[in-house]
Amino acid sequence: MQALRMKCIVPLRFVWVFFLICSVGTIRVRAEQQAQAPAPSNAAPAANSGAQYVGSETCKGCHEEVFNGLQLTPHSNLLKQGKKVGGVEWHGCESCHGPGSAHVEGGGDVTKIISFKNLSVQDASARCLTCHSQGTEHANFTRSSHATNGIGCLNCHSPHHAKTERSLLIQETPLLCYQCHTEQRAEFSRPYRHRVNEKLILCNDCHNPHGTLQPFQLRTSYSQDLVCFKCHTDTKGPFVYEHLPVKTEGCTSCHMPHGSTNPRMLRVSQINLLCLQCHTLSMSGVPSQPPAGPAHNQAQKYQACTTCHVYVHGSNTSEVFFTH
Repeated sequence: MQALRMKCIVPLRFVWVFFLICSVGTIRVRAEQQAQAPAPSNAAPAANSGAQYVGSETCKGCHEEVFNGLQLTPHSNLLKQGKKVGGVEWHGCESCHGPGSAHVEGGGDVTKIISFKNLSVQDASARCLTCHSQGTEHANFTRSSHATNGIGCLNCHSPHHAKTERSLLIQETPLLCYQCHTEQRAEFSRPYRHRVNEKLILCNDCHNPHGTLQPFQLRTSYSQDLVCFKCHTDTKGPFVYEHLPVKTEGCTSCHMPHGSTNPRMLRVSQINLLCLQCHTLSMSGVPSQPPAGPAHNQAQKYQACTTCHVYVHGSNTSEVFFTH
C-alpha cells in the first residue's frame, strides 16, 4: 500500500511542476504581447514618424474658413514662424495638430493627423497644456476639481468656434458656468447677492477654473489672503483684537458668498441668532472672547448685537468690538 501511494505522489508532483512551467510561460507570452500591443485608440497620437511640417498655408487650402477664423484669435500668434513657448517652436496649425505631410499625402486622411475629436478628454487637455502650462493660471489644472471630474479644456474653450474673444470660451460667463453649477445659479437669483448676472463681477474673479491650492478653487489676494479681501479691504485687518471666525473659518462662516435671502448675505435672518451660534454660555469649549454670551435680555431693543458690537470683523480699540 505504501509503495502504491509513492507511485501516485511522484506523478502528481510532475504534474504540478509541468503546470507551473506552463503558467509561467503563458504569463510571459501575455506580457510580451501587451508590450507589443498598439496604444488605445483614444490615446494622444504622437507625431507621425517621418511626417514633415507643411506650413499653415497648405492647411488653408482645405480649411480656409477655420484658418481665417484662427487669425482673429490670440492663437494667430502661432502663425508667426520661429516663435517659441517653453522651448517649443510654433508651427501654425501644426503646433496643435502635428506635422501634416502624411495627412496631405493621404488626401486628408484624418488618422494621419492629430484630430482633437478623436482624443480623450485627458489627452486633448494634455495637448493644450504643452503651451498653456506656463505661469500660475493653469499650473494646477491636472489636480483641479474640473480635471478630476472629467472636464477638459475643450468643454469650455473652442480654438476655432469661440463665442468670446477673451479666453476663447464656447459661451459667455456666467452662463457657461451655470451649465454645470445649477445650484449656484439659483443662489445668484436671490435678493441679496453678488452682481454676477449683471456681469459687474465674474465667476473667475473669485475662482480659478483651472485649479488652485485652496478649497473650491478659490483665488487668493497678492498677500495670500482670502479672495474676499480684494474688494472688502476694510474687513481685512490686521486688527489688535481679531474676531476668531474671520481668521479660522473665513467669511463664509457668517455670509453666503453667492446669494442669500437675508441682508448682507447673512446665513440667518436675525443677527443675534447668528452670533448666538457661537457666543453662548453652553459653548464652554469655544475660546470666544468675553462675555461668552449676552449679559442682558434679548428684547427688541437689543435684538441686533451689532448695535453695540459694531466692528465685528475686528477692532483696534475694543476687545468686544465696541466703537471705543
